[in-house]
Amino acid sequence: MTEVKICGLKTPDTLRAALDGGADYVGLVFFPPSPRTLDIADAAELAGIARGRAKIVALTVDADDALVAAITSRLAPDIMQLHGNETPARSAEIKRLSGCQVMKAVKVETRADAEAALAYVAPNGPCEMVLFDAKAPRGAPLPGGNGLTFDWRVLEAVKGKVNYMLSGGLTPDNVADAIRLTGARAVDVSSGVERAPGEKDAARILAFLKAAKAL
Repeated sequence: MTEVKICGLKTPDTLRAALDGGADYVGLVFFPPSPRTLDIADAAELAGIARGRAKIVALTVDADDALVAAITSRLAPDIMQLHGNETPARSAEIKRLSGCQVMKAVKVETRADAEAALAYVAPNGPCEMVLFDAKAPRGAPLPGGNGLTFDWRVLEAVKGKVNYMLSGGLTPDNVADAIRLTGARAVDVSSGVERAPGEKDAARILAFLKAAKAL
């Protein structure tokens, strides 16, 4: 059964909808330009609700050591998701500082973009998993969560070589097709289950989970 991550959760009610619907991962965002960002105290409350029911993922963008330390000490997340321009070396440093597994977001448009993920994963890289997301348009304020898809066929370049989660423009309506075409074992959604930027919709969360897990 496909694993599902619901990212950018901000309220106990929508978090519980994700958990009750069978989400395997819940994502908490720490990036102030995003409408999904949380402060540490609110995130810690949500993490307390989710702990033991789903893996807690802390999403950062080029975080400094102080933010990594604050997140790990207050939340004890299972995974640090790196959504900026972190190099393999910086990813390894964050893994060491946090003591957590690391998932690196790789922005994809071409086969070469997908192949760039190989530098991050075992046996030579620090990350247990990568997240393939659509490249943001030039000048976009956010590195992800823009509701854009990419040509899923480019992932053929890394098939069987990378443990990955598929993201980028997924919705309850297209996630089944995305899984069938790519064979993805895990998928991630944020804007695709929102009624407005940063405002999750419980019904759409449940519809997404049902569609993804039916395969």
